[in-house]
Amino acid sequence: MIHETAIIDPNAKISSDVKIGPYCVIGPNVEIGKKSIIQSHVSILGNTKIGENNNIYPFASIGNDPQDLKFKGEQTKLEIGDNNKIREYVTINKGTDGGGGLTKIGNNCLFMVSSHIAHDCLVEDNVILANNVPLGGHAHIERNVIIGGNSAVQQFTRVGKFAMIGGMCGVVRDVIPYGIAHGNRSILQGLNLIGLRRRNIPNKDILTLSEAYKEIFKNENLTENLKNLDSNFKTNDLVKDVVEFLEKDKKRPICTPFSK
Repeated sequence: MIHETAIIDPNAKISSDVKIGPYCVIGPNVEIGKKSIIQSHVSILGNTKIGENNNIYPFASIGNDPQDLKFKGEQTKLEIGDNNKIREYVTINKGTDGGGGLTKIGNNCLFMVSSHIAHDCLVEDNVILANNVPLGGHAHIERNVIIGGNSAVQQFTRVGKFAMIGGMCGVVRDVIPYGIAHGNRSILQGLNLIGLRRRNIPNKDILTLSEAYKEIFKNENLTENLKNLDSNFKTNDLVKDVVEFLEKDKKRPICTPFSK
């Protein structure tokens, strides 16, 4: 059902069972998949592809130009997966040429009121952004991450899978998978043990990760600590995730218990 006040470009590709409420604006290069609901007063522009069963709430702005002074109108993209809830006043910008040309959102995410996903971000599956959380450009948020209200993620920052960020935190360093960080500027506080248990991770694996964590962060010399890490730890999949994350090329320093 499409409300009579909605303005939809005839070139837009809208599945027949999509519901579009009053006063929405849908641009010519937009695709919207089956069973999605666009509630009211929503703007969807640009080269934007939205999957199935998404629910977009009033006054969201999807696919508009990046807030990047280098952007000169190039034809970049935004892709959004399936089963996402995008609440009121959320803004999601398309990519830039300099960042690869694509902003990409996975499946089963919840973006609460006034959260913002900037150009060239990659947000994986099952991510929750609480109210007023902005992601700077090129941020990479891995799957099952939760970011608390009024926190802000600096551009180019990575947050590893199953990590949890406390509220009102400035995330200016990469946060390891399974980590917990909070503070005025992000400080690693330990592991997200509750999150791991909720995912039915075996206790023996969690204990191994905890022991490896102590060795990796026993002092500020992460490079040396990783080099000397007992090879038995590295057979644990959780530990491997953390080690691989730490060894990847990065734009930001690593969030540690010693961060200032």
